[in-house]
Amino acid sequence: MAAKSDGAAAAAGPGPEGAAGAARGSAVGRGDVAALAGTPGVVAAGGPGPRYELRDCCWVLCALLVFFSDGATDLWLAASYYLQGQRTYFGLTLLFVLLPSLVVQLLSFRWFVYDYTEPAGAPGPAVSTKDSGSCEAAISTKDSAAAFRTKEGSAELGPRPAPSPAGAYRRRCCRLCIWLLQTLVHLLQLGQVWRYLRALYLGLQSRWRGERLRRHFYWRMLFESADVSMLRLLETFLRSAPQLVLQLSLLVHRGGAPDLLPALSTSASLVSLAWTLASYQKVLRDSRDDKRPLSYKGAVAQVLWHLFTIAARSLAFALFASVYKLYFGIFIVAHWCVMTFWVIQGETDFCMSKWEEIIYNMVVGIIYIFCWFNVKEGRSRRRMALYYCIVLLENAALTGFWYSSRNFSTDFHSLILVCVVASSFALGIFFMCVYYCLLHPNGPMLGPQAPGCIFPQSPGSCGPPTDAVTSPPRSLPRTTGAERDGASVGGERAGTPTPPVFQVRPGLPPTPVARALRTEGPVIRIDLPRKKYPAWDAHFIDRRLRKTILALEYSSPATPRLQYRSVGTSQELLEYETTV
Repeated sequence: MAAKSDGAAAAAGPGPEGAAGAARGSAVGRGDVAALAGTPGVVAAGGPGPRYELRDCCWVLCALLVFFSDGATDLWLAASYYLQGQRTYFGLTLLFVLLPSLVVQLLSFRWFVYDYTEPAGAPGPAVSTKDSGSCEAAISTKDSAAAFRTKEGSAELGPRPAPSPAGAYRRRCCRLCIWLLQTLVHLLQLGQVWRYLRALYLGLQSRWRGERLRRHFYWRMLFESADVSMLRLLETFLRSAPQLVLQLSLLVHRGGAPDLLPALSTSASLVSLAWTLASYQKVLRDSRDDKRPLSYKGAVAQVLWHLFTIAARSLAFALFASVYKLYFGIFIVAHWCVMTFWVIQGETDFCMSKWEEIIYNMVVGIIYIFCWFNVKEGRSRRRMALYYCIVLLENAALTGFWYSSRNFSTDFHSLILVCVVASSFALGIFFMCVYYCLLHPNGPMLGPQAPGCIFPQSPGSCGPPTDAVTSPPRSLPRTTGAERDGASVGGERAGTPTPPVFQVRPGLPPTPVARALRTEGPVIRIDLPRKKYPAWDAHFIDRRLRKTILALEYSSPATPRLQYRSVGTSQELLEYETTV
């Protein structure tokens, strides 16, 4: 979900002392690692940076193939139902195709409108850029009254001179053509296809261009990939998931050998669900510098994991719904309510507004009907184990109720379906274990794990800076400087230091971990706390912040680093103590 900012400020300048939290810079990519720059949690610019590879291009082409196969088989099946005179099945199949597509196209077009609209006088995020080596303002924009200044030898961007009439006319014609093209694309329900092709184009441009433009195109490719992965996740669970259950229910209800066309539609919907989940996780990890990128082997393992678990889940739904239609509807609604409440009480932080967060939680509740989806930071093994235990019990109960309505002595076909549900779920859990034990980006689950964030020169674990306290006391009075120097306090003789009763100090080793700090290049400071994984960073979901960052990145002679607001400075946290 994307939302506008609440007026958050973005600033570019040298990294302040004690700052924690950063966003993705240009030195982190597939297989690359980020160097610490300026302060802990700041990604350095410079170095070779990420590179768009041919396998990334093949991944996008496979995603397009999955998208077209899913949509084409559903439409073909709907036309087949219509020609056979089965109007009810035709209406349901077409409804599950058109309604989710319309919702996703409206959301995609809304994003396009905001990206290509620049209302006059609209307040923008406060931005100031400083060069780390000079501490003098280089870029300064506030409330869209922008004035760009740089030091000697850099580009200068101030108030633009008035364009010539011919240039203004060409500009208006180009913008009109873009608007007409985007309107036509979204009316044809091809918004995701356009975004896939645009991400592919930007990735190839980042591969072919020079160093400066390469990093600029790579940033834009990441933004476009994030958009299309969010849209596809929403669409697949609004379209492919119910379509899968519907067609499986019809196949079970008819019995006998399955028809070719419903089987193709069911298989395409299943592959689309599994592929979208794995692709979403890969793009999310690639977008964050504090997480190691997901390899393609791990992505394939995730595809197989979700493929078999969703297949078992959907087949159990179809078996139960073929006999107990009313009770199946009650079960789905009850499960969705419980899962949505579970997500809400976990206090997720994905969106920029309260209402969009609620809508997002409701969509996650739909995802939890079919499969696991991590929405909270920290170790998710216990939550995932609890979820799959519940799913296993539900699958067994749904399949058992269906099997109890069959003829045990003569219906051997029913026993085969029960075995298919059990074996498919077991295969899904097997591939899940393969992913976590062998292919997880942080290392094997049972062996030594690498830190989640990427600091190649830091042997220590990822976390707060070595001189920071994660949770300082709030009710303890702070001693004044005079009290520390031995001044008279409350009748005590001056010069007699008061022994401390207790002190709050971090339980960290006395010698901090040595880190190679780099301070060169501009830093974009964002006046927002950084969202924790598995949430997207704010500059991926706040489109105004994204536009500001892209403008600064394109104008800067060097790719800037991104730095989010820290919760508190270490100097302030270390001074809490009390004496009697």
